[in-house]
Amino acid sequence: MVFVGDPIYLGLATSLSRPGKNVTGLTSFGPELAGKQLSLLKEVLPRVKRIAVLKNPGNPLTPQWMLGVEAAARTLDLQLQLLSVTRADDVAPAFRDAMKGRAGAMFVASDQVVDLQAAQISALALSNRLPTISGARALMEAGGLMTYSIDGLALYRRAASYVHKILKGARPGELPIEEPTKFRLIINLKTAKALGLTIPQSLLVGADEIIQ
Repeated sequence: MVFVGDPIYLGLATSLSRPGKNVTGLTSFGPELAGKQLSLLKEVLPRVKRIAVLKNPGNPLTPQWMLGVEAAARTLDLQLQLLSVTRADDVAPAFRDAMKGRAGAMFVASDQVVDLQAAQISALALSNRLPTISGARALMEAGGLMTYSIDGLALYRRAASYVHKILKGARPGELPIEEPTKFRLIINLKTAKALGLTIPQSLLVGADEIIQ
């Protein structure tokens, strides 16, 4: 496996250090990722108090992901407004609820269902002047404010070493599963300007990519 969520929670492995089954590789699930994403949003919006969280409740990893989001929210003294998206028709009502709830920003949980609605989500975020952060580049390219995500290319490059070891006779169940260690921050300055936001210089310096 190369880009799979929490393999223990999904029942694919007994542990990361010794999977035990016939599966190994690299996981795309970083337990600290949600906390970092929320802290980046808080750095841009230090006065924000309420964050709308757009998620797909049908994703089996959503409960695990939410544990990280809720823990980070407590640390950052943020209130969360949970909104569900399982199809395209859910997006507009979710934004209406976010505005009624006076959310100051939106945290978009990246998955295959939500990412398909990137254009609609970004358009509504801009029209409602809601800054967004996500783990999906698709949302960023559609006009999202920031994305902080695992460097997928780095995972696929590392996968070659697993292929090599297995072809040489290594047993998958004895090869430790690696967690992500490289991440990418992308900031859309065009969107920031449209929202009237000033991105801190510390974030701009540390960004891997800036969209002008």
